[in-house]
This record gives sequence, C-alpha cells and structure tokens, in this order.
Amino acid sequence: MEELHKPVLLSEVLEVLQPRPGESYMDLTAGYAGHASEILDVTQNYKDSVLVDRDINAIRVLEEKFSGMGIRIVKADFYNAVLQEIECGNAFDMILMDFGVSSPQLDRAERGFSFAKDGPLDMRMDQSQELSAEVVVNHYNERHLAEILEKYGEEKPGFARLIAREIVHGRPWRSTAQLGEALKRYGRGGKIHPATRTFQAIRIAVNDELGLIEKTLKLLPKALKPGGRVAAITFHSLEDRLVKDWLKEASAYGEESELRVLTKKPVTAENEELFINPRARSAKLRVAVKL
Repeated sequence: MEELHKPVLLSEVLEVLQPRPGESYMDLTAGYAGHASEILDVTQNYKDSVLVDRDINAIRVLEEKFSGMGIRIVKADFYNAVLQEIECGNAFDMILMDFGVSSPQLDRAERGFSFAKDGPLDMRMDQSQELSAEVVVNHYNERHLAEILEKYGEEKPGFARLIAREIVHGRPWRSTAQLGEALKRYGRGGKIHPATRTFQAIRIAVNDELGLIEKTLKLLPKALKPGGRVAAITFHSLEDRLVKDWLKEASAYGEESELRVLTKKPVTAENEELFINPRARSAKLRVAVKL
C-alpha cells in the first residue's frame, strides 16, 4: 500500500515507548498506521490492541491494512474512545496520541484544511458532524470570531478583531483559496502566510481539538496498566501547553503521583527527518510512565 502519511518522530517514539512482544497498544489518532504498524510489528499483540480515528477515510485504510488480524478499529474521537475502554475495564501497556493533521487531510483540496489548495470551507476531521468551517466563517458573529482567533490562533486582541471584521464584511465566503487570498493584505512580514493562524483557529474550533485533548488527558492514567507508557505528539504551543501542564500536575507528588515523566524536555525531530518531512519541524514528543 502506498504510504499516505509520513509519521513524525517515528524512531523517537519507538525509542521512548520501548514496545515489547505481547504488550497491548492503543493509538488514539491512528490515522494511516504509520506509528501503529511499527509498534505492532514488535508486539505482535493485535487482539488486545485498539486503533482509533474519527476520519472515515483513515478508518477504511486501517480496516484494509489490518483485515483478519483481530485488531479493534474504532471510529470515534479520542475522548469517547478512552472513556469507552475505561468503562469496559480495559487498560493498555502503551497509548499514543499524535495530534497533528494528517497529510491526506492537508493535501486533499476537498477536505478544506489548507488555503494553499482551493476547496470548500470544510476542515471537519469527522465529516459526519454538522459544524464545518463554512458555518464558522459565514455565520458566527464578529465578536465570536475574534474570540476564536485570539484563543486558538494566538492573535493579539486588536488584530483578532480586525480579521474578524474582514471575515464578516467579506461574506459570503465560498472557498479556502478565496479566504486565504483576502487575508494576504494583513501580512506582517516573515515567512508565515497571514492566513495561517486564522485557518488554525477555525480548524481547532470546528473540531473542538483543545477541549477534547484536555478532557482526554485527565482520563489517561485510568486507561494505563502499571508501568504503561503514554506518549503525546503536539504541533503547536496550545497543544503542547496542555500536555506539559497535565504531565507536571500528574507527576508532582513524588511516590504518590500517577505518572513519572520520561522526557524532561520535549523530543524534537532530527535534521535528517526535517529534510524528508518538513511538517515535523514543529512536532514535540512528551512521554510518561504510570507508577
């Protein structure tokens, strides 16, 4: 099968998780199985492992790839997936969360994640949900848009209001390229396209990304066996801050702590990987073990 998505920090994930034969594994953002394939090749424990994704396209690829192997493949967001496993009394030796948008989501214009490719204003990771980017940009009021840009795009309040006003006054918006082009004039120099933070903010709002991460992190210790390892790969400061603060709190009580952090500093990509896969440049890996 052609590789659809290059997994980031693959060798680093394997090094810190240290999968062993017979161990169980839960991948909460399995995508196209870049990490999962390598870990399961080591563990060979398919029947006690679970692959989760909320994108139906990823689910179809996973079902084809692991057909007949006995592995459970679940279409759900990671919060509800973890909640379901805990309610069923299941726990795992390893849990991985890769919070990045997959290459197929970014590269396929019809998914509407990128202003570099002209497509519909969609951005839904789960295409069965009602809320899409089109609803946000064409129907949210100016104040709500400014709040989204400030909170999820990390824009300064005044600039967030300026962009929100531009979006409201330019309605209706029909495509990603149209919106991206309109925001060009708000460039402030540098290499980052002026629409980048706006698109990030809208995407996070559409998919409730930070809300789901925050709720899921609190559940994870209950989904780990003693000695179980949990790894999180983040791609921007908002995600990383949630993971960092959670690990700090969960490991703050010495022997009474739920977790012990294995990565004192976040692990980042080496130059070799950055050359092959530039999307890894902002990736940060943090890992902990359950005590």
